[in-house]
Amino acid sequence: MPINLSKGQKIDLTKGRPSLHKIRVGLGWDVNEFDTGGSFDLDASAFLAAGNGKCTQDTDFVFYGNLEHPSKAVVHTGDNRTGEGEGDDEVINVDLSLVPDRIERIAFTVTIYEAEKKNQNFGQVSNAYIRLIDEETNEEIVRYDLGEDFSIETAIVVGELYKNNGDWKFNAIGSGFQGGLAALCGHYGLEAE
Repeated sequence: MPINLSKGQKIDLTKGRPSLHKIRVGLGWDVNEFDTGGSFDLDASAFLAAGNGKCTQDTDFVFYGNLEHPSKAVVHTGDNRTGEGEGDDEVINVDLSLVPDRIERIAFTVTIYEAEKKNQNFGQVSNAYIRLIDEETNEEIVRYDLGEDFSIETAIVVGELYKNNGDWKFNAIGSGFQGGLAALCGHYGLEAE
């Protein structure tokens, strides 16, 4: 049975599960039913950061334009442009045994593609969640449902894996940003194109 977290809660992942290495990170959402003049395209991304919370190179950003980290520790399974259907809308696979030593945080984010142009924001999105699944056993370990706290935000840091005294933990963040992907890139120390 998965542990359901609330915003700000943290959980130890590997201390009680030393064999946990491969994690499937599923992100999902629904779009509220009203016309905004265009379809929604939400995108999941991962930022692999040092202890200071900043990425040290461009390849530490895994998203629809860079699906795989050079270490193969983080692999995005591809862009889902509609978010329709049941289950996870986008999936990012993490192999903790391959994470380079310089990486101490892996933040998972969701942005709305062309949000400003389409006049869209997370106030129009519901049932957003992140869940971590043990790839070996297919068991859902942790789930964090974001709730309906957002209105004008176009980007959200959903949660992060982080290293603490050699163990990996998960933090349910749920922090919104305006400015979409560019704002997130700036937050993690990268230049947005």
